[in-house]
Amino acid sequence: MEITRNIMDVLRERGFIKQTVREDDLYKLLGSESVPFYIGFDPTADSLHVGHFMQLMVMSYMQKAGHKPIVLIGGGTGKIGDPSGRSDMRQMMTDETIKYNCDRFKEQMSKFFTFEGENAAVMVNNADWLDELNYIKFIRDIGAHFSVNQMLTAECFKTRMEKGLSFLEFNYMLMQAYDFLHLFETYGCRLECGGDDQWSNILAGADLIRRKKGQDAYAMTFQLLTTSEGKKMGKTQKGAVWLDPKKTSPYEFYQYWRNTADADVEKCMKLLTYLPLEEIEELCRYKDERMNAAKARLAYELTKIVHGQEQAELAQKQALAAFGGDQDNMPTRSISADCANILDIMVAVGACKSKSEARNLIAGGGVKIDEEKIDDISYVISDAQKTNGFVLHKGKKMHVKVVVE
Repeated sequence: MEITRNIMDVLRERGFIKQTVREDDLYKLLGSESVPFYIGFDPTADSLHVGHFMQLMVMSYMQKAGHKPIVLIGGGTGKIGDPSGRSDMRQMMTDETIKYNCDRFKEQMSKFFTFEGENAAVMVNNADWLDELNYIKFIRDIGAHFSVNQMLTAECFKTRMEKGLSFLEFNYMLMQAYDFLHLFETYGCRLECGGDDQWSNILAGADLIRRKKGQDAYAMTFQLLTTSEGKKMGKTQKGAVWLDPKKTSPYEFYQYWRNTADADVEKCMKLLTYLPLEEIEELCRYKDERMNAAKARLAYELTKIVHGQEQAELAQKQALAAFGGDQDNMPTRSISADCANILDIMVAVGACKSKSEARNLIAGGGVKIDEEKIDDISYVISDAQKTNGFVLHKGKKMHVKVVVE
């Protein structure tokens, strides 16, 4: 898939773009040459999650249009922590943990864009230059261009002021701006992209380049991935929806998207798949039970991007089996022989985080084993069920075959 149109037209049509600076100049730049651009990722976990999906798709689309992605891993800034959107201070990480997380990121990012060939993506770690900074020189050369009064008006700082903003975190904007300057000098990077919660930090970098180099640099932010109710997507009762199959299985990943609210399907298709807009419009034309076909297609397409076609087809098959009662093909969970009580079973197979949650579900009438509704929290499976296995039903959306090891 190669994109020959101006990438800003593509991104705007699909609903990505939230804010830009000097938009007309940026539009001409992106339409006339290959532009190195960067997006930053904090290596705070050993896997990317659904919250990163938007940035990954942007980098994919941009590369297909002939632009060069620079993946900036915040190995240096990650030791400080970005205060944006947070009410607490992040844990600091060791260099070994950061390196391990970076390696996992690169594996997952390779599903979206390439690190080889023309316009190959590059991955850099800002610890390589931030760790060696001379503090006095940095404050003199970089800090002199920042107004404290102006910084305190930034939204990312406002939300932390109530609970206390450390000087360590206050430095984050300067560090991120310096990253942009460094990438401008080293790779000719002209554009920084990110979620709209990064707007103040990105602007600071573009402004620093203008002040230090007398040249233009650009900022572009994207809509945050939220539901029609304004809540961030990518969270379940079990926690984040990860791209690592060991943390979130391909089937669970598929089911998360299969259960997307009707009002969010079209937006997710535009932002998170490569499907043509005409096809998306046709799939989402009918706002009735036919929307289920669009949800299934959304789940399939996203699972294929992240886990490959084989896993996407398997997850699709398992989902059809689970809801159609086909035990031979539905997803399977294993439990130990001493796990016989319904509360222990529900926690063991991931249906609930805790026994108290399982009790509430049983009390609400939302649990069945095979065709039997469970209303007793002391329920214990039979010897026959231990030998032959059974199907656990949690509400209308979770159906798994359980086998005893």
